[in-house]
Amino acid sequence: MFEKIIILIGEDNLNRIKNTKILLVGVGGVGGFVLEALVRSGFEDITIIDGDKVELSNLNRQLISNIKNINHSKVEVAKAKMLDINKKVNIKVIGEFLTKDNINTLDNDFDFILDACDTLNTKLELIRYAQNNNINIIASMGVGNRVDATKIIRTTLDKTNNDPLAKKLRKLVRENDLNIKVPVVCSTEIPNKNGEVNSLITSPGISGLLMVDYVINKVIKPY
Repeated sequence: MFEKIIILIGEDNLNRIKNTKILLVGVGGVGGFVLEALVRSGFEDITIIDGDKVELSNLNRQLISNIKNINHSKVEVAKAKMLDINKKVNIKVIGEFLTKDNINTLDNDFDFILDACDTLNTKLELIRYAQNNNINIIASMGVGNRVDATKIIRTTLDKTNNDPLAKKLRKLVRENDLNIKVPVVCSTEIPNKNGEVNSLITSPGISGLLMVDYVINKVIKPY
């Protein structure tokens, strides 16, 4: 199934992708795009973490959701869908929310952490965990209440603007004496302040794909 990828980047690079160990935290709006793009790109060693269930409100933007799997575990739904794409993919599922209390139960031999969760403190702990264990990380920032997906960019945490979530995270990272130059995907669009976070499929989708693009281009060698 990866013939076209081999033509583009070579078999050695595809093997590097297959042997890269990924931790994905969150398989919702952004994370669903991350996961599917990873699997369709050849990644076969993926751990996914999410304690949530599929809800009716997810149908407008989350790739794993459909009418039949409402109220089902997101990680179990996601795993089943990915195995329908590639039976060889090894997906380990953890059906709980990641916190400061349980993060150190994870393996520390991941090559990349992709943070697609919504929780500020979890994002902080993932950055700490990645830096303490010398693991590559890229994190999604706020994409809710935006409608212009052309404003989605990839940058570092210290260079974000118009992003309230990134601003709060940046403050916490500095207070905890962590490296502020964390790769992130964010929007430069000023969010619509309507008191409730909503989103189209476009901004989460672009964010997830930019995260996977970052990983691919860190893994493959010049061709």
